[in-house]
Amino acid sequence: MTSSIPAVDTPAGAESAPALEGVLLDMDGTLVDTEGLWWAAEAAIFAELGHVLDEADRAVVVGGPMTRSASYLIETTGAAITLDALVPLLNARFTELIAGSVPLMPGARRLLTELTAHGVPTALVSASHRRIIDQVLRSLGPEHFALTVAGDEVERTKPYPDPYLLAAAGLGADPRRCVVIEDTATGVAAAEAAGCPVLAVPSVAPIEPAPGRTVAPSLLQVDLAFLRTLITPREQVGTSIP
Repeated sequence: MTSSIPAVDTPAGAESAPALEGVLLDMDGTLVDTEGLWWAAEAAIFAELGHVLDEADRAVVVGGPMTRSASYLIETTGAAITLDALVPLLNARFTELIAGSVPLMPGARRLLTELTAHGVPTALVSASHRRIIDQVLRSLGPEHFALTVAGDEVERTKPYPDPYLLAAAGLGADPRRCVVIEDTATGVAAAEAAGCPVLAVPSVAPIEPAPGRTVAPSLLQVDLAFLRTLITPREQVGTSIP
C-alpha cells in the first residue's frame, strides 16, 4: 500500500470518485512522537508538587486540550495548584523537552513529502498552543502545510468539531471531502463531529474501526492513493489495515 515518492498512478475509479479536497493532520502522536514527552512533562510537574501520576491516567489525558487534561490531573491528585497556574508550567516544561529537533512518527516525513509533491491542500490541526506548534514546525517543515490551527486559537478545541471545521474552511474545502488523520479518541471525536472521514493511527490507547473511520497501525501503511479511497462511497462499516 505504501508508494514511492512521488506517486504518479491514478487509483482505479478515481476519475468518477469524489475528489480529495484536503488532508487535515493532528500533530502530537500522529506526526511527531511527543505524546510520551507530554506525559513526562505532566509527571515531572506533579512530582514537584508532591504527587505521583498513575499510568492509568495517561490514556485519559492523551490528545485532550490542555485545560481539560490539567483539570483532570488536579482533580485526580488533589494537587494544591490552580488551573491558571498549572497550564503555563506544563507548556514551559514541554517546550524544554522539545528543544531542538522533534522525532517524527514512522512514515510521517514520506507522507508529507508525497502530499506536497502532488499539491494536496494540507492543514495541521492541533490542541497544542501556538508557540508549541511553531516550534514543532521546525522539525516537520512549515512548507508542507497551507495553514495551521492551534488549540489556543479556537474558542472550543477538540473534542469539539471547531478546529477541523475552521481548517476545512481555510482550505476552501468541504469537510466531507477532507480526510483527518488522528491518533486519539478525542481527536477522532472532533473530526467525526465535523463530518470528516477519519483515518485513526492510535498512539497510546486503541481505537476501534467504525462507520466512516479506518484504523491503521502506522503511517507507514498510508499513502495518497489510499487517502483518496477514503472519500469514495463505501460500505458504512469501519475498516482496519493489518
